[in-house]
Amino acid sequence: MSEWSVIVVGDLVTDVLVVHQGPIETGTDTDAVITVAGGGQAANTAAWLAHAGCPVTLVAAVGQDPAGRERVAELTARGVHCAVRAHDGAATGSVVVLATADERTMLADRGAACLLDPGDVAAAVAALPTARHLHLSGYPLLDPGSRPGGLAALAAARARGLTTSVDAASAGPLRRVGAAAFLDRVRGTDLLLCNADEAAVLAGPGPAPQQARALTGVARQVVVKRGGAGAVWAGRDGTLESVAGNPVPAVDPTGAGDAFAAGLIAAWCAGADPAAALAAGAALGAEAVRRVGARP
Repeated sequence: MSEWSVIVVGDLVTDVLVVHQGPIETGTDTDAVITVAGGGQAANTAAWLAHAGCPVTLVAAVGQDPAGRERVAELTARGVHCAVRAHDGAATGSVVVLATADERTMLADRGAACLLDPGDVAAAVAALPTARHLHLSGYPLLDPGSRPGGLAALAAARARGLTTSVDAASAGPLRRVGAAAFLDRVRGTDLLLCNADEAAVLAGPGPAPQQARALTGVARQVVVKRGGAGAVWAGRDGTLESVAGNPVPAVDPTGAGDAFAAGLIAAWCAGADPAAALAAGAALGAEAVRRVGARP
């Protein structure tokens, strides 16, 4: 058991995962495999961190409803400590995920996740003396309801001297919020993670190394995730590393980026250099795409 731990802040929701083999036929039936399970970028990352042997606490908000209780119970059973508030009168968030082996599209109702409370976040950070690092899902920063909670997480972590990371979350909401506004909110973060689509929103089009280097003006280290093509790491000190993708038969990409983030963070916090951290992230990401669902 590690003597240090990681705090993850963000969404805990219910995923309705629809894996279909071919195009969806509008107005009629399309065969699919449908599962209902826990989801949410932050919760998935926390689950993968626990799977990697890293002590982890999730700070999130759910509804005072059966779905919220089930979501917390699932994570607790996986070894995640949950500092999760259940809000009366609010429904636990839910996301419909339409997935093929290559891509997924999400229809999101964040529900109670929009009620992430700054006081709850600050209290959780203060109560964890073993915490070394705080990882924030970008989703709280993309919604005005949860934004104060996300900003409070970064402020509380910095006040305690923890390292911080932010996952940019999703290209569509980033476009709606605007790159400049989002980057201003994460300025000074130790590590910014984004996938290829998010990097294009935040840094403009271009090769991943160029995008990552451009974003080091905001964060000290930047990782651009490229799915099956691997990932790139750039640092303000001139570091530039890359890892090739692991060629594995993909079943469902849902949660693969969250698994990658967990593997990378666990290794980096344990002292791994960028190349080794990227390799650890790629290994967990490859494990994720081989199964249906967003969790280990």
